[in-house]
Amino acid sequence: MRRAAVLLLVLVATGCGGSATKTASQPQLQTVKKGLVARLKREQLVFRWVACVDNGRHYAGMPIVRCNVNFGIDPHIEAYCIVVDHGRLITNHEDKKIPCGHDNAGAPNSIVQSS
Repeated sequence: MRRAAVLLLVLVATGCGGSATKTASQPQLQTVKKGLVARLKREQLVFRWVACVDNGRHYAGMPIVRCNVNFGIDPHIEAYCIVVDHGRLITNHEDKKIPCGHDNAGAPNSIVQSS
């Protein structure tokens, strides 16, 4: 029984025997983040930080990576939902069909405010 559970975990972790859609891997998250940061710098946009998560959504069979960018005004957080199509980053700003609604992805941390 224990071997079957371990085998199942290995199959799920490697993507075998699961659904046909893939989720974004940690290396893909880092690649997307680096690509977006490079693009923002090329466009000479001023930002404070970029945080990217796999939100579990897909577009045209490709996993969507959601990146929140803090542009630092009030703060102003802008969402970029990104797919990697044949090595090219495509954002929801370029292709409006890429879904980028609120998704509760990321760490479930509480916001604590003190006065």
